[in-house]
Amino acid sequence: MTDPGAPPGDADTPALAAVRELGVEHRVVRTALANSAEESASMQGIPLEALLRTIVVRRGEDDYLFVLVPAGRRFDWPKLRAHLGVSRLSLPDADEAQRVTGYVRYTITPFGSTRAWPVIADAAAIGQPVVAIGGGARGVNLHLAPDDLVRGLGADVVDVSIEEPGKA
Repeated sequence: MTDPGAPPGDADTPALAAVRELGVEHRVVRTALANSAEESASMQGIPLEALLRTIVVRRGEDDYLFVLVPAGRRFDWPKLRAHLGVSRLSLPDADEAQRVTGYVRYTITPFGSTRAWPVIADAAAIGQPVVAIGGGARGVNLHLAPDDLVRGLGADVVDVSIEEPGKA
């Protein structure tokens, strides 16, 4: 499905190459640039809760992980710390996140990252028939079954999110 307002060109990204190389069943959906998660989900024809945000979290020096959280939810620091058995976590700034993933802000995805950091997929995403995750460039999205996402990334499925206030 290609939106007429989609970004020009069908350029490949490291994420698209990685998902193909892993043999993960997927569909590439290109859209125009969205101004919100709600607009992105609408353009992709999916419910908001099927849209996954990829968050890079720093555990320590040169120690990161990806946390996949459905739109409309946010990851909960205490839940994440308890799962990881650590007392301190932080978010890298945009430059650091790009350095450790190879992707600029708003395009970060575990697929094709410059390093295969551990992945935690929030349990709230698993009930969806299809989820969407970034494809490594603005307006490029990967649609796949949650089980295929988890298997392809070797992700741990953990309850690490809470509903965003006002999103109920």
